[in-house]
Amino acid sequence: MANELIPPIDQFILHLEQERRMSEHTVSNYQRDLKRCATFLLTKDINQWPRFKTKHVRQFIAELNREQLSARSIQRHLSSIRSFFRYLIREGLANENPAKAIQAPKAQKRLPATLDVDQISGLLDRIYQDTFIGCRDRAMMELFYSSGLRLAELAQLNCRDVDLADQLAYVTGKGNKERVVPIGSQAITAVKVWLQRREEYKSLHETALFISKRGGRLGVRSIQQRLQYWGKKQGISDRVHPHRLRHAFASHMLEASGDLRAVQELLGHADISTTQIYTHVDFQHLASVYDTAHPRAKK
Repeated sequence: MANELIPPIDQFILHLEQERRMSEHTVSNYQRDLKRCATFLLTKDINQWPRFKTKHVRQFIAELNREQLSARSIQRHLSSIRSFFRYLIREGLANENPAKAIQAPKAQKRLPATLDVDQISGLLDRIYQDTFIGCRDRAMMELFYSSGLRLAELAQLNCRDVDLADQLAYVTGKGNKERVVPIGSQAITAVKVWLQRREEYKSLHETALFISKRGGRLGVRSIQQRLQYWGKKQGISDRVHPHRLRHAFASHMLEASGDLRAVQELLGHADISTTQIYTHVDFQHLASVYDTAHPRAKK
C-alpha cells in the first residue's frame, strides 16, 4: 500500500531539486512532512493521493495537534501538502487540492532572539585563525554576520560567488532568487585568510567556498554544529545558530540606519512585513530616540 503513495512524493522531490532548485534543507522538510502524511493515510486505509480529501486533512491536523506540534510546524505541513497537490494537479495525478481552503492555526509572533554587538565581537574575535578549522569557521561566521545570510545560502556559496575586490557576494536565496549583498571589511579579511588555507585542496576541483577537511562541500548540519561549538566554547549562554547571527545583522543594521527597506533588500525578504518584526527587537533604543526627539517627551 505504501508503494502507491511514496512514488509521487519521490517525483515531487526530484521536481523541487532539479526544476525549482530548492535548498537541501527545504527539500528535506517537504519530504519529511509528506512521508509523515503518507503514514497517516495508511492508518485510514487510503493508498492513493486522489482519495485524500479535505476531511482527512482536518483529521491530520488534529493528530498533529494531539502530538503537540507547534502552530508553525503545522503551518509548514499544510504548506507542503498544498504545494504537493499543486504539482499532482499539474501532472494530471489529482483533480483537486484538499488543503486549499483550510486555514492553518496562527503561530504566536515571537521576537527573534539575537546577540548584542559586544557578544558578537567577543564571539568572532576569539576564533583564532591558526588552524584549518579556525580559518574556515571564522570566515563562515564573519560572513553570516556581515551579510545577513541564511544557512542554506552560505552552504551553497561557491568560490566564484565572492568578489573580494568589489566586496560583494552573489547569493541564491529562497525560490532560487538571486541577490547581491555587501561584505564588510572584517569578513573580507577572514575570507582572504581562509582562501589561502583552502589552496591546499585546490587539486580536488571542489567549487564550494567552505569545505571539510576531506575536501567536500560543508553541509548545513555541519555548519550548525560548528556554530554551536563556538558558542559553547566562548561561554555564550544562549545557543548560537546561523539564524541568530542573521537576526543580529538585521537588528543591528536597523538600529543604526532606521532604513527598513534597505534591510529588507539585504535580507532577501519578499514581503516587508517579514522584516518589520525587527522594528520591535530593540524597543529600548526606540524609546530613547523618542525621549530625546519628541517635543512633548523632552524633560
